[in-house]
Amino acid sequence: QLVHLGWTASEDLLCIQEDGTVLIYNLFCEFKRHFSMGNEVLQNHVLEAKVFHTEYGTGVAILTGAHRFSLTTNIDDLKLRRMPEVPGLQKPPSCWAVLSQDRVTIILLAVGQDLYLLDNTSCSVVTPPGMSPTAGAYLRMAVSFNYRCLALFTDTGYIWMGLSTLKEKLCEFNSSIRSPPKQMVWCMRPRSRQRAVVVAWDRQLMVAGNSADEEHRFVLDEDSYLVPELDGVRILSRTSHEFLHEIPEASQEIFKIASMAPGALLLEAQKEYEKESQKADEYLREIKDQKLLPEAVSQCIEAAGYEHEPETQKSLLRAASFGKCFIDKFPSESFVRMCQDLRVLNAIRDYQIGIPLTFTQYPLCAALPRTVPRMVLRRLYPLAIRICEYLRLSEIQGVSRILAHWACYKVQQKDKSDEEVAHAINQKLGDTPGISYSEIAARAYDCGRTELAIKLLEYEPRSGEQVPLLLKMKRSKLALSKAIESGDTDLVYTVVLHLKNELNRGTFFMTLQNQPVALSLYRQFCKHQERETLKDLYNQDDNHQELGNFHVHSSYSEKRIEGRVGALQNALDAYYKAKNEFAAKATEDQIKLLRLQRHLQEDFDKPYLDLSLHDTVSNLILDGHHKRAEQLYREFKIPDKRYWWLKISALANRGDWEEMEKFSKSKKSPIGYL
Repeated sequence: QLVHLGWTASEDLLCIQEDGTVLIYNLFCEFKRHFSMGNEVLQNHVLEAKVFHTEYGTGVAILTGAHRFSLTTNIDDLKLRRMPEVPGLQKPPSCWAVLSQDRVTIILLAVGQDLYLLDNTSCSVVTPPGMSPTAGAYLRMAVSFNYRCLALFTDTGYIWMGLSTLKEKLCEFNSSIRSPPKQMVWCMRPRSRQRAVVVAWDRQLMVAGNSADEEHRFVLDEDSYLVPELDGVRILSRTSHEFLHEIPEASQEIFKIASMAPGALLLEAQKEYEKESQKADEYLREIKDQKLLPEAVSQCIEAAGYEHEPETQKSLLRAASFGKCFIDKFPSESFVRMCQDLRVLNAIRDYQIGIPLTFTQYPLCAALPRTVPRMVLRRLYPLAIRICEYLRLSEIQGVSRILAHWACYKVQQKDKSDEEVAHAINQKLGDTPGISYSEIAARAYDCGRTELAIKLLEYEPRSGEQVPLLLKMKRSKLALSKAIESGDTDLVYTVVLHLKNELNRGTFFMTLQNQPVALSLYRQFCKHQERETLKDLYNQDDNHQELGNFHVHSSYSEKRIEGRVGALQNALDAYYKAKNEFAAKATEDQIKLLRLQRHLQEDFDKPYLDLSLHDTVSNLILDGHHKRAEQLYREFKIPDKRYWWLKISALANRGDWEEMEKFSKSKKSPIGYL
């Protein structure tokens, strides 16, 4: 069962159901997503709901069957808040509203003649200042568009108006109608001191102003609905759409009866000028004598903005243009800007477009300007592009974004083949700056058109955008090819590591075999991060030379001598398989040296491990172990010259001249005179 309908700030339709489910549709009634307001709401059902807007985004507030309130301040970042319980509440409140004060969202509710304020932590009873003691029970409440003002309607027809902080009363009013109104809303203009509350019954509309004598009543021809906005109230019925608002001061000054304001005189002067009447000169002189011509021009420009009829707009702008001619150095920016704004406003107000923005609302929508996204949401792409070109927006900020939206819509059309859609998009977009083909391809993939997404990615010049989406689409091999083509090693590593997690070990290695660049980079990675994987790679490739090098490198991470000798033995086997006799002999000698060094260390209780052969011989001679040094000399076939230099250097360092003399006479010196 549907309980409430509302719009988000981005013009999506919210449908709040009795079970707390909120369905979200776009402007074309296409379902987007849904969310739930929580298990408690599901169990107790929704009695009432309200959609509200704050600086956080669009929020939803719920009153459940257990007479508890829950709300979220932003449906795009869902965080549910359960409001405190109202003591003794046995039935639904007669009326309630959502307030936003100091960036905190609170709920004001009425039960009979009592008002309760619910914030994050507590429930408090509040009393509006200056409230008549005979006012009676509250039936309706209304909060202004900017959350600053509050109006309360009681069962005696009494209306209280004040600030939403409930600290100041603005005025009170007696409508003399006791029946509950269908709606009550505020009607006010930004920065204006005039405030009014609009109250609607079945076929009657009452506007209550700042004081008791400011009351106006209108008879409605058919059932109507009120929509409060920033600067007025829209009155919608089956056949009509009217806008009730305070007349801006510039328009009042110009159009009120017998007005002598400078803007009114300038408008008359221009009309008389068109009639070729001399009165035009008289009106102009009157304005110039008072030195009010710049003010008159500004009044006409401002009033033109508030008019909805193009003919009236033109009349006022012609008057402003006429007045400008008689002013030295009048800045034309305001006039040009107004002409531009009105052209855009008139275009979107057209009945075929149907966005009747007011001039007050337009600046708030003109940051991008935001009218362009509104066109895009309605799929009015040609008009959006023309507005961007007319306002001379940069291509990246304007046309590019519209074309990207168009392309994202185009990929959803299922009646055309992937080739046709991809070609049409590329023909239209080409190399337009700011266009991301990867975003369009992502939309195509989300729509289930994987092949179309791949075709669109071919037009994406940035590999960094192509690769992540290809990985998401499980086209890892294609992603690897694109990453290698880009020359970006980080990108290649990203794909390789993704493949490693996605594929089994054998398939992964086979895939890398076909991509030498990726394989080389992965080896580099393994050298620093995964040494054991590197061994598997060499084994699979039968790369015995590198496998031998790996074992030699690994041997030095072994702390125990047996482990080190074992690793070197593996290296020796690998070098023999690689037919590298030099490396094999060197490894074999190293194993022999390590074993001898261990024995020397055990025999003499001195560190000999990890010394080179020369250092080992030198240390033995320095320690006086000449026989052991001779043994190493013979076993490792140290050349005579090298051994003699080692021995005489060690003996000299030791100062053992007797041994040196004995050594010199032992045989003929291979190094010459000693």
